[in-house]
Amino acid sequence: QVRLVESGGGLVQAGGSLRLSCAASGRSFNDYKMGWFRQAPGKEREFVGSIYWSSGSTSYADSVKGRFTISRDNVKNTVYLQMNSLKPEDTAVYYCKATSYNLLNIYWGQGTQVTVST
Repeated sequence: QVRLVESGGGLVQAGGSLRLSCAASGRSFNDYKMGWFRQAPGKEREFVGSIYWSSGSTSYADSVKGRFTISRDNVKNTVYLQMNSLKPEDTAVYYCKATSYNLLNIYWGQGTQVTVST
């Protein structure tokens, strides 16, 4: 059974940092792209960034470029989202997503809340 479990969310002041984790289990993710998405109250879920598990190649939304960094640990089977210089507008539930290269298999985590105060 495939599971994605996010952790690391919480309350932080503007300008602060948080590191989210996405622990993946249940299968090999070498042929998957791992993504981070977020959803603020009253808004649609939006793309934050992604990483190809095998190559480590990353991409980011313009709104977080230069502030957020995605990485993965092949031993721990975990993907990370390092968030620096946080802003109140980064407040959202953050979700981890795994998408197979052929797009046939998609998995989501349950989400973790990030709240950035002024």
